[in-house]
Amino acid sequence: MDDKILNVAFAGNPNCGKTTLFNAFTGAKLKVANWPGVTVEKKEGTAHYHDYTYKMVDLPGIYSMTSYTMEEKLSREYILEDEVDVIVDVADASSLERNLYLTIQLIELGKPVVMALNMMDIVAERGMEIDMHRLPEMLGIPVVPVSARKRTGLSVLLHAIAHHKDKPMDRVEHHHSKGMHIHSHHDEYAMVYSDEIEDIIDLISARLMEKFPDMKNYRWHSIKFLENDKDIIEKYSIDTSDIIKKNYESDIINQRYDFIHEIVKEVLVNKEEKSVLTDTIDSVLTHRIWAIPSFLFIMAVVFFLTFTVGDFLKGYFELGLDFVSNAVRTGLDYMHIGNVMTSLIVDGIISGVGGILTFLPNIFILFLALAFLEDSGYMSRVAYVMDGIMRKIGLSGRAFIPMLLGFGCSVPAVMASRALEDKEDRIKTILVTPYMSCSARLPIYVLMSQLFFGNKAMIAAYSMYVIGAVIAVLTEFIISKIYKTDPKENNLLIELPEYKTPNARTIAIYVWDKVKDYLSKAGTTIFVASIILWFLLNFGMDGMTGDMSTSFAAAIGKKAEILLRPAGLGHWQIVVALISGIAAKEVVVSSMSVLFGVGNIASAEGMSLLSQQLGALGFGAINAYSMMLFCLLYIPCAATIAVIKRETGSWKYTLISIIMQVGTAWVVSTLFYQIARLFV
Repeated sequence: MDDKILNVAFAGNPNCGKTTLFNAFTGAKLKVANWPGVTVEKKEGTAHYHDYTYKMVDLPGIYSMTSYTMEEKLSREYILEDEVDVIVDVADASSLERNLYLTIQLIELGKPVVMALNMMDIVAERGMEIDMHRLPEMLGIPVVPVSARKRTGLSVLLHAIAHHKDKPMDRVEHHHSKGMHIHSHHDEYAMVYSDEIEDIIDLISARLMEKFPDMKNYRWHSIKFLENDKDIIEKYSIDTSDIIKKNYESDIINQRYDFIHEIVKEVLVNKEEKSVLTDTIDSVLTHRIWAIPSFLFIMAVVFFLTFTVGDFLKGYFELGLDFVSNAVRTGLDYMHIGNVMTSLIVDGIISGVGGILTFLPNIFILFLALAFLEDSGYMSRVAYVMDGIMRKIGLSGRAFIPMLLGFGCSVPAVMASRALEDKEDRIKTILVTPYMSCSARLPIYVLMSQLFFGNKAMIAAYSMYVIGAVIAVLTEFIISKIYKTDPKENNLLIELPEYKTPNARTIAIYVWDKVKDYLSKAGTTIFVASIILWFLLNFGMDGMTGDMSTSFAAAIGKKAEILLRPAGLGHWQIVVALISGIAAKEVVVSSMSVLFGVGNIASAEGMSLLSQQLGALGFGAINAYSMMLFCLLYIPCAATIAVIKRETGSWKYTLISIIMQVGTAWVVSTLFYQIARLFV
C-alpha cells in the first residue's frame, strides 16, 4: 500500500534553525548559516514516517507575511497555494516574543499550523522556562519542543503534523474580557482585534463571500484590506469605501504585539534572565568605534590560521603530489608511452590539477574559520555594523550580506542579492560583489606572497581582502553619485542572534560543500583548462614545438602584453595565465605551473624554480603585488558572469560588470606599480 502524501511548508524567522531542522528530516546538504539572507529560494526534500510521505519545502526566512520583500512574497504565495497541507512554524524559543509575530500571521492564514519550538536548550541555559501547556492553549495550535541541532523531538513533530493536518484550529482559551461581535470570535480565533476592527472584518468578509463564494479564508483577506495590501486589493476588487475610513495597519500591528506580550507574560517564566555573555561580547564587537577594528582583527586571525596551519598541512600534499607525478612518469616510461602523451599527462594534467590541489589545506582552513564565524552568530554583527556605511553610499545595509558571502564564492553571493527588495539596490550590489575576494583567488595570493614576501606573506594576502572590500564600497559610492542615488533612510532590520557554540554537523556540511566545489573544479574546469593550455604551449604554426616562445599561447600573450606593461605584467606568460583565469581563478596558478614547467609549484623546490624563472624576466615583489591586485579586481570567472546575466536578465549589465572590473583592475594595478617604482 502506497504511503499517504503530506505537503509540509517550513516557515520561520531567519536564524531560527529552520534549515537545520529541514536538513535533519530530509538529509539535504543545504547551506546553513547563523545569519539572514542564506535561503533565498524554496528548497525541497522528502521524509517518511509510518504511513506518510512528507514532501517538505524549506521557505526563505521571513519576519512577517506582509509581502514587502522578495522572501516574504515567495513564502506567502507558496503557502497560499492549495497544495500545502500543514505549515510548520519553526520558532526560536530563546527569542519567543519576536518569533510569535510571524506565528500569529501564519495562524490567520487558516491552514493547519504546527509550531516547532526550537533551541529550548538556550532557554534553559538562561534560567528560563516555557509553559508548554498554556502556550498551545493561547495559540490554538500544537506546540512541539524540538532541537534541530541535537535531532530530538523529530518523530513527535511528524506525528503532530499527521494528526493536525485537517484541523486549522484547536480550542483557544483566553483569560481576557470578550467583546460583543456577530460571532464569538474568542472561541474561533487566537488573535482577536478590537471591537471596531472586528466589526469591519465581519462586514468586509460578508462582501467577499457574496462576490467570491469559493474564497478559502475570508477573515485573512479582510485583514489584508484593512492593512491596505495592494496585491490582495487588486486581485479581489470590492467596494469598501463606506466601510474602511482609514489605514488600520498600525492598529493591527500594535494589537498583535499587545497579544504577544500577553502570551509571553503568561508562558515565559524568569524572562528577566539575560544572556550576559552575548551582551558583554557585543559591547566590543558592535561598538561604535571598536566594531570595524574588531572585524579586521578577527579576519587577520583567520588568515594567520589559513597560512600557518594550512602551510603545515600543505607540505604533506606536496609530498603526495611528487610521489604521484614520479610514479606516473615512471609507469608511462615503463609502458613505452610516447613523449607527447607523457608530457600531456605529467606536465599538463598532473602539474596543472595537482598544483591546485596542494592549496586545498589553505582553502579548508579558510572555510572552516568562516563556518565557525557564521554559525557562532558573528557574521550578522558585521552586516549590522556596516549598515550605517552602506546607507551613506546609497544602499541598504542589507546589501552587505551578499558582499560578505563573496568572501566564499561570487556565484551564491550574486544570487543572494535577491534578498534586496529594491531593484536598483540589487543591480548595484551585483555589480560590486565580485570585487570581494573569493576563495578561488586564495591560491594566487598564497603563491605570490610566499614567493616574494617571506614572513610578511600573510599580511600581503590579507591586504587583498581589505582592498577588495574597500574598492567595492568606493565603487558603490561613485555609482550612487553618478546616478544621484539618495542615501537610504530605512535602517537595516536584522536579527543579532545569541552567540552559541558552533554545531559540528552544520560546519561539516558547510566546509564539505565548499571543498567539494573546489575538488569538482579541479576535476572539470581546471582539468580541461590544463589540457587546452598544454596544447597551446606545445604547438605552434609549424606543429609541435619544444620552444614555448613559438607556441600559439606565446603568440596570443605577446599581442596582449603591451596592454599590461604599465601594470608591470607585460610578460606573455603572465598574460596567458591571466587570460586562462577567466575560466576559474584557480587556473591562474595551474597555468603558471604549466607555463613555467614547474611540476609541483607549491613545494619549496617548485617555488624556488619558479622564483628563478620569474626573476630572469625581471618580475619581482612589486610585479607580484600588482598581479595580486589585478587578479583581485579583474573580470570574474565564467560561472559568475553567467549568474550575473541570469540575475540581472540583461547583457547590458553583464558587459558593464566585465568592463568595470577590467578597467578597475588595470587602473589600480597600474597606479600601484608606477608609484611603487618611485620608491623601490
